[in-house]
Amino acid sequence: MEKIVRIFTKSGLTVKKFLVVFACLFAFSSLHAQEFKVGFVNSERIMRDSAPAKAASAKLESEFARREKELRDLQTRIKTMSDRLEKDMPVLSESDSIRRQRELVDLGQDFQNKNRRYREDLMQRRNEEMAAVLERINRVINNIAQQEKFDLILQEAVYFSPRLDITDKVLRALGN
Repeated sequence: MEKIVRIFTKSGLTVKKFLVVFACLFAFSSLHAQEFKVGFVNSERIMRDSAPAKAASAKLESEFARREKELRDLQTRIKTMSDRLEKDMPVLSESDSIRRQRELVDLGQDFQNKNRRYREDLMQRRNEEMAAVLERINRVINNIAQQEKFDLILQEAVYFSPRLDITDKVLRALGN
């Protein structure tokens, strides 16, 4: 044993690393003796194509459509006022020019405040909706894993074999 430790120490491996590698190899060999079933789920595709994700997006779109239209209208109004001020500037009195510039600045600040609140509210609601969607997706994945006796299901991988991909099963179970 001492000789093995010296060999690994010279090669840069510590005893601790050697034991970890040995434990992993032992675990792999014991798993290899049994059937080890692995699956892969493309979470990006699930969040893009699943019925619950699409429904959540449509719900958010309809919920925030009125506020989005108000912001577009306000932005158009600011643009129109700015163009009119620029055009009328040479003929306006100084007091009218200052008054209209203040109105334009106030309207711009109002737009910025409403736009900030809109984005904050949208992000909060999106997070709430997506959390509910993710919870449902995870329940479906867990059900599939238990029914089909998977040992491991991955959602992120650098590479996976197409034969491990169960994304279509998950999408069907979600109602696609």
